[in-house]
Amino acid sequence: MLELLTDPQVWIAFATLTALELVLGIDNIIFISILVDKLPPAKREFARRVGLFMAMFMRIGLLLVLAWIVGLVAPLFSVVGQDISGRDLILILGGLFLIWKSTTEVHQSLEGGHEAQTSSAVKTTFASVILQIMIIDLVFSLDSIITAVGMVDDVRVMIAAVVASVGLMMLFAGPIGRFVSNHPTIKMLALSFLVVVGVVLVAEGFGHHVPKGYVYFAMAFSVAVEMLNIRMRKKAAKPVGLNPPHIPGD
Repeated sequence: MLELLTDPQVWIAFATLTALELVLGIDNIIFISILVDKLPPAKREFARRVGLFMAMFMRIGLLLVLAWIVGLVAPLFSVVGQDISGRDLILILGGLFLIWKSTTEVHQSLEGGHEAQTSSAVKTTFASVILQIMIIDLVFSLDSIITAVGMVDDVRVMIAAVVASVGLMMLFAGPIGRFVSNHPTIKMLALSFLVVVGVVLVAEGFGHHVPKGYVYFAMAFSVAVEMLNIRMRKKAAKPVGLNPPHIPGD
């Protein structure tokens, strides 16, 4: 154990994997934030923490059954000449669920208005939100764990990186969730991101690799533009002054 702590290669692997887990967890934070927004305000923070704890324990559990994860890449059946493995099936179903859920949220936001959102918040139960979080956590966790398995050999380093990344996500999940909830345009942008992520997951499941760098760059660029829009709207909303302009000769 001491040799593990004093090995600089282990610390480099830990830092790199923690950073990757954070990047891969951004989608999860956005999804959780949008789901818990349907609950009463008093329950949102607790639901957010439960969702992230679920993500952490699910990833640790998957790490402890690495042989099962390796077996998931074995073909189960073929569709139009394309072999579909257990991992592919989870990615396809998870991607379709994400597309359906995000599209439903967009439709509700555009068509339902404030009253529909309020009634939806009343009907949505804590258990149903946690169940939906667990379903999508499985998809995001699988993607994250496969990345971890490809980067690091020591399971202890993987578990430490997962725990550290989830701890950091808990620090930022609240502010990110409140920011998304308070800015309707950001929420719509986040839902659009989730549709894109769902399409990417389905494509990955059918063997079409989409470089994540392109997707994350597009997301970062869109967020940067929207932040400029928010800043411009705030400046335009500021009162110019209470006193009327002075007219010469009055």
